[in-house]
Amino acid sequence: MDKEKKSKTFKEIIEGFLYSDSKKATAAKFALAFLAMGGVVFVGALAPAMFSAMEGTKRYKKYSKRQVQTALNTLKHRKLIEVIREKDGKTRVQLTNKGVKRVKDFCFEELKIREPEQWDGKWRVLMFDIPTRPKVYNNARNALREKVKELGFHQLQKSAWIYPYECEDEILFLAEIYRVEKFIEVLTVETLLHEKELKHKFKL
Repeated sequence: MDKEKKSKTFKEIIEGFLYSDSKKATAAKFALAFLAMGGVVFVGALAPAMFSAMEGTKRYKKYSKRQVQTALNTLKHRKLIEVIREKDGKTRVQLTNKGVKRVKDFCFEELKIREPEQWDGKWRVLMFDIPTRPKVYNNARNALREKVKELGFHQLQKSAWIYPYECEDEILFLAEIYRVEKFIEVLTVETLLHEKELKHKFKL
């Protein structure tokens, strides 16, 4: 997968979460998402430094310093973050590999496809042929199928789904999470045999 596309999608999901006041979240999830944008380097106590760093986001006022402290303790206990003492006396907090995986899961949960104001008249056809074995592939196939249904795709055939708006970045992002990129293809087509029914389906 193109790293730039992956990073763009990842960053957009996290930023949308941090700067929007329309979603509910625990302080722990908020702190984890914030750290996913880059580690925090500080001098002194962790909680006040983290609270101060979070001030640039729209939602930080929803949480007290005590809530932030509790959240950080929880993340450390679950080994989602690590605190590293630097030689110059500063301290750095960053995600562990386990924390990165949790953020990927979070992005999977939060992923949405933005609908443009006007349809460009083209269809996006998602096709995937993911093996049933080993079991990890079978689980990935089922998860991907459920997610594209949640995103609003319409099933054309067993492993062929259609959507009217640009969605390649989002689909590639999902495929990368489950490491099934080589089994995924997204086509852009201008005409379909049963287009009238699909337009009605998508209210176009």
